[in-house]
Amino acid sequence: MWGLAAGFALTALLYASVGFGGGSTYNALLVLAGTDYKLLPAIALVCNLIVVTGGSIRFARAGQVPWKPLWPILLLSAPCAWAGGRLPVDKPLFVALLGSALLIAGLLMLVQREPGKDGAPRSQLNWVSVPIGMGVGFFSGIVGIGGGIFLAPVLHLLRWASARQIAASASVFILVNSLAGLAGQAMKADAAATPTAISAYWPLFLAVLVGGQIGSHAGVRILPQKAIRIATAALILYVAAQLLWQRFGG
Repeated sequence: MWGLAAGFALTALLYASVGFGGGSTYNALLVLAGTDYKLLPAIALVCNLIVVTGGSIRFARAGQVPWKPLWPILLLSAPCAWAGGRLPVDKPLFVALLGSALLIAGLLMLVQREPGKDGAPRSQLNWVSVPIGMGVGFFSGIVGIGGGIFLAPVLHLLRWASARQIAASASVFILVNSLAGLAGQAMKADAAATPTAISAYWPLFLAVLVGGQIGSHAGVRILPQKAIRIATAALILYVAAQLLWQRFGG
């Protein structure tokens, strides 16, 4: 468990430094560790909540969250995340979906444009982000992630808002959809993720709390964002390859 906790701490550090929660990689590490796959989404979503709650509060207090264009995305993506969380998925499909999600996420992080000085929102494209948010929310609920890792690169490509506002929006999006997805997971007919079962993984929750705090500090004050993003993408792609090989190569 403590070796797994170290992996969770490193994941939280890397993801928090670029404004994400890390749910996709938590899930992957749990799969590779042989954890009961029915518990995976709930554990990952709790870890997400621990990592992004503080960041969301800091962004909101700093006035960086663009609430007006963000509210429609949140209001429509959250029910989709809840519905996705309730959807029963068998282990082979879960691993295939998770590995594919990580592959896409890693590639999106590699090709994500560095923000320029012309970070003004393109309000005429705000409506495009709503169905995108709904789709991301639904898929995130199924595999137990917050979805910010998919949403943020798309919003950057759309020039939906400034870079800092997109990071703030992704953090709040992860928070809201992690809560909705966790509720959906708990309401499954065959829900195995009871509070008692989840509480046994408390070392992982402690690990992401520590790693997330260090990552937030490092991302803001120490490490260049581009270097962190590339390192995170490399980690994601490595884990994706491991999962896809486990599912299709063995």
